[in-house]
Amino acid sequence: MKYKVTRKQFNSDECFVCGIHNHAGLKTAFYELENGVVVTITKGDNFHQSYPNRMHGGIISALLDETIGRAINISEPETWGVTIKLEVSYRKPVPLDEEIVVCGWITKSKGMTFKGEGVILAKDRKTILATCEGTYFKQNIHDIIGEHRLSGWQFIPDTHAVTEIDIDYEFARSE
Repeated sequence: MKYKVTRKQFNSDECFVCGIHNHAGLKTAFYELENGVVVTITKGDNFHQSYPNRMHGGIISALLDETIGRAINISEPETWGVTIKLEVSYRKPVPLDEEIVVCGWITKSKGMTFKGEGVILAKDRKTILATCEGTYFKQNIHDIIGEHRLSGWQFIPDTHAVTEIDIDYEFARSE
């Protein structure tokens, strides 16, 4: 199913997952979809591997953590998720040098915490490679990075505007 992109999120300078100047990082771009899901389409490189041609489990976890933690931005744009608990299930090897789709969404938001789920899908956009459930503390972006670091937090326009993303996955969302 094709989902309309409602907003592209900001990137940072040095974050391992989204940092545009982190040479060892993934340099991912995150998109908010009309169905309340945050998505990134990315691929790993050889220095992200564990076994040959397989992404390291810690990197898989980082991708899911970041994507779910960003999902709170849809309803609370100045809020970020700080991880309290994360449970990842590795279902199939995540390949390197091959496109993967990482999705995250909120399942419950109450007070100063929220829960979310996420998946990593293969390039066919339907085969599940990993799943995740997480609990997060809500924190204001200004409290996390400070006013002096906001210059490292920036909107990076796409070379080709992404207006919709096709994903063959049924999202079970509740809030």
